Amino acid sequence: MDPISFFTQLACLLLGAPLLQGFIKKIKSRLQGKRGPSVLQPYYDIWKLFRKDSVLSEHASWVFRFAPYGVFMFTLTAALFVPLYSLKAPMAHAGDCILVVYLLGMARFLQAAAALDTGSAFGGMGSSREMTIGSFAEPALFMALFAVGLHFNSLNLNEMVSGVSQGGAAHVSFFNVLLFVGFFVVLIAETGRIPVDNPSTHLELTMVHEAMLLEYSGSY
Repeated sequence: MDPISFFTQLACLLLGAPLLQGFIKKIKSRLQGKRGPSVLQPYYDIWKLFRKDSVLSEHASWVFRFAPYGVFMFTLTAALFVPLYSLKAPMAHAGDCILVVYLLGMARFLQAAAALDTGSAFGGMGSSREMTIGSFAEPALFMALFAVGLHFNSLNLNEMVSGVSQGGAAHVSFFNVLLFVGFFVVLIAETGRIPVDNPSTHLELTMVHEAMLLEYSGSY
């Protein structure tokens, strides 16, 4: 493993994720005819939340306290297996796409367990919906990755991305277009976007991912 590549991708993930969220909110606001917040607003929000005190439910156990750290760890580890700024991911030698899906699945499980831990009604509904969506999304994600891996005789993400980039337009076919559409639907489900979920909703009864986070506050 190349330490420079590892820390470069780690920095890109940690510093670039809030910026991506800022661009999404800015574009959504412009499409709605609004001015919208600054693209740097997520950084200000993170700084503000880290300075606030955390208020935890008296019924919360260690699961509720450990879940944010576990979700962060599993998600960040999974991202290090994916080629981000080059054709070689820093951790791809240690696992393949199956490990990436399992890491994301563990993050989903911890979120659902933490939401159920407090005994909140909205947390229970959100975790139930999240696991239901995951039961449909993860098999579809496995099928899409297996289909690409079968074409390149490897489930290693480095080799899969390298093969796609070298082939170029030669890989454009009806079968691959269907794979892309399926993967795109899974991407919408996994990221909690419309029509699967609405991350900007304020109605608890329609929340999925946000309902699992209602009991968290401050640095959590």
